[in-house]
Amino acid sequence: MRTYLISYDLAHPTRNQHVLAQVIMGLGEKWARPLSNTWYVMSDREEVELETELREMLAEDDGLLIQATKREAAMTNTSLRWFRQRRPGFDLAPDGNIIAFPSPATPAAEPMEPELPFAKAG
Repeated sequence: MRTYLISYDLAHPTRNQHVLAQVIMGLGEKWARPLSNTWYVMSDREEVELETELREMLAEDDGLLIQATKREAAMTNTSLRWFRQRRPGFDLAPDGNIIAFPSPATPAAEPMEPELPFAKAG
């Protein structure tokens, strides 16, 4: 598994930035987003495969950079927090820096007061 740096520059950021983010999160096992348009993705796939999938989301005037990286990095005013897709039976270490996404659903709380019946029209 390799770690890739993915960065993009959208000429019209409101066009499909959220869709692009969803696709990036699905490219590998884990992802981190240290800056708004910069991602780290851990994947078994090759750079060309990642670029082919992301290219479909880009317009002619958008930019894309995908580069395999080493684990070392220098960062200022940002940090990495790795996320991964939640898988059944996967336990997270309480002191780790990996967050599973989406988090498991919490049971609905009991209402504080009983629900009142609707009035009947008469």
